[in-house]
Amino acid sequence: MDYPLLVDFKLITAGIGILLVFIYAFGSGIWVSSAPGWYSTLERPPWQPPSSFIGIIWPYNFIVLGFASYQVSKSLTRIENISWLVFFGLSIIAALTWAYQFYVPHNFTLATIALVLTTVLTIPVLYLTFRASLIMGLLLIPYQIWVAIAASLAWGYLTRN
Repeated sequence: MDYPLLVDFKLITAGIGILLVFIYAFGSGIWVSSAPGWYSTLERPPWQPPSSFIGIIWPYNFIVLGFASYQVSKSLTRIENISWLVFFGLSIIAALTWAYQFYVPHNFTLATIALVLTTVLTIPVLYLTFRASLIMGLLLIPYQIWVAIAASLAWGYLTRN
């Protein structure tokens, strides 16, 4: 019986993308929940959405990012898959940097820079997702909008606290 020595590249990239989503979700959750009492004392920007919206948008974003990882892996070329994973991974590093900087040392300046960087790094992710699937691209637009709003909120916290 002849077994392939390597797992299919597209399956590997899908798995890496989905793993990155789990790292993103759990990594940010660790730091976001580290200082709930401190967060409630902050003066919030007036344009901050209600907590109930934030509780809905993040699970939506993580689910769509997981599906996008799969769609991109099966639809795009090898170089596009690698590019998507690199930009996605870098955007996650930036987003986790925000979560840590904001919630642990409370460094609003670095947190704001990290979220602006996250917003910029997700533009190629969104573009490549659109190349893979119009529907997945459309479903990922709320994520792009949310990270841009989050960057503006980070700036708002920086200027108020």
